[in-house]
Amino acid sequence: MKSTLKALSILSLLSAVSMAGAADKQPNILFILADDLGYADTTLYGHTSFYKTPNIQRLADRGMLFTRAYSANPLCSPTRSSILSGINPARTGYTSAAGHVDAVRIDKKVNARGPAWAKACGVSQITRLDPKYVTLAEALKSAGYATGHFGKWHVGFNRPGHPEDRYEPKDQGFDVDIPSVPHASGPLGGYTASLSEFPAMGVWEPDSPDANVEDFICDEAIQYMKAHRDEPFFLNYWAYSVHAPFDSKPELVEKYAKEVDPNGTQRYPVYAAMVEVFDDTVGRLLDALDRLGIADNTIVVFYSDNGGNMYDKRGGYPVTSNAPLRGGKATIYEGGSRIPAAMIWPGQIKPGSSTDALISSTDWYPTLLEMAGVSMPSGVDLDGVSQVPALLGKDAPRKRLLNHFPHYFPVVPNEPAAYLIEGDWKLIRYFCKSDDQQDVFELYNLKEDISESHDLAAQYPERLEQMKQQMVADLEHFEASVPVANPDYKPGAVHSSLIKPDPPIAGWRAYNAGLSAGRGRLILNSRGGDPFIISKPFELQNGPLTVKIRISSTSSGTGQVFYKTKAEDFSTSRRATFSVTHDGAMHLYEVELPEDASVDALRIDPSTSTGRVEIDDVRVINAEGTAVQSWDFENVVPAK
Repeated sequence: MKSTLKALSILSLLSAVSMAGAADKQPNILFILADDLGYADTTLYGHTSFYKTPNIQRLADRGMLFTRAYSANPLCSPTRSSILSGINPARTGYTSAAGHVDAVRIDKKVNARGPAWAKACGVSQITRLDPKYVTLAEALKSAGYATGHFGKWHVGFNRPGHPEDRYEPKDQGFDVDIPSVPHASGPLGGYTASLSEFPAMGVWEPDSPDANVEDFICDEAIQYMKAHRDEPFFLNYWAYSVHAPFDSKPELVEKYAKEVDPNGTQRYPVYAAMVEVFDDTVGRLLDALDRLGIADNTIVVFYSDNGGNMYDKRGGYPVTSNAPLRGGKATIYEGGSRIPAAMIWPGQIKPGSSTDALISSTDWYPTLLEMAGVSMPSGVDLDGVSQVPALLGKDAPRKRLLNHFPHYFPVVPNEPAAYLIEGDWKLIRYFCKSDDQQDVFELYNLKEDISESHDLAAQYPERLEQMKQQMVADLEHFEASVPVANPDYKPGAVHSSLIKPDPPIAGWRAYNAGLSAGRGRLILNSRGGDPFIISKPFELQNGPLTVKIRISSTSSGTGQVFYKTKAEDFSTSRRATFSVTHDGAMHLYEVELPEDASVDALRIDPSTSTGRVEIDDVRVINAEGTAVQSWDFENVVPAK
């Protein structure tokens, strides 16, 4: 791929003559992206009777339904980056959902070693979309479009105190960014919690009772369309719905609780309510286009960033089901990246039509530019292909699709893998999966077996070999980071997330460590990596605060204290570090938190490796020297 400076490309765009220059007005573009909405979470394909999505159905009925649409990755950050850049995540290295991580990493690499439980070495987790790429928003803005981003971003953020950072929507071509927060998931306080965690702007009323964040973001988006109805606009509506945390409007939860089929595969009323809130949002956006008199000149895209979440469970069962697809979010199977999709192109697409053309999220960049009559920026070389021929009923332009997901996701579980779709066939390659750390392949015919229940690798050796060679070629073409065998792999080792935590003791729960008590002490036996304990929530305390901890340790590494509130989760931006003496003797440590810290729970990381750690006293001290929260463990029942 050509390496071209963004500034040069934008200058070339400014000097280019628009293909639609003779037209009275270029079309508006409304791009609606759902978060974690699965293939079977709408009524589009006839696989749900529990969820109600009349407005998404209305959108599809006004335009075209896609029956073979895919996100470029089974997680959100990579897919979002592919929409913005038109580039396969395998090439950018943005293959994991790390857009909220504090550390800035834009260079891809394969690690030389890995943890004992991993057969394959991991690849680096890219945390930002490199600003060198000319984004879809920048291309449209340079062609005269007003550009607004509303909702979730999760493709990187600017760290306070780092003026060189250029990773947020306003750095990537958008004039407006609402609500401008780096959350990886939905609002941390919940969708129906107070909106005070977001900046109040426009028509927002942060303290409205029973407010739903999605409603208010939609209000802002409608105001934006109203303000820009006399000029072409690109409105990126990237919803928080239906990502966790799982909560919704009480009246809708009650409604669906009465309709639950206890034997159904989709039976979580909260999730059903969240789907309805999102569907209502789609309806409100469509109604606004009609009311403003601009629907006939507005392209509307409906897409999802990955498949439905089947690893989070409520009541012992997944929050949703992607059946008849296999798997879900964070898996290499169809349920992870085959998603619901539809679009409206007034005057071009026949209402109520459908296409089985193979489409990837990388394709939207060139497709929308062609539909808008905007020239491709000079020097920009995309992996996406324009789907305009397919939209107009001609030959499908995409012949195959590569999806690269080289990461472990133990809670699903998923192992590092890639897939290649070519025609009706799908090849899956698991990196280093066999007992001797060799690659393992599976082959499916999706036309005959959409559920991927019959592996045909042994029956079609020629097809298998041809697609294996094609996958190798495509991975090389994208310069992908391909996992290699881990020299530190030890059969029988288990990822810490798969080990059930010990029961909490005195309000503290341990992670990556065994937890017990004795002699008035909390005892952690570290399994390595990053052992830590988290307290149960307590009454909110405001800084300045000091955390005093007495620790003995035979482990190693630097200690850390993280703090949180309901609205602000544990994060590296809310922590203080301290040096630990790991000599087996008891030492007192005083860890000062920032003056503006607000705290209702603590996380203590006493070390970073294996060993035994004992804690006999934890106190939170305010500015007056008073212990406002304390644990001495004297009355803790010794472990049996």
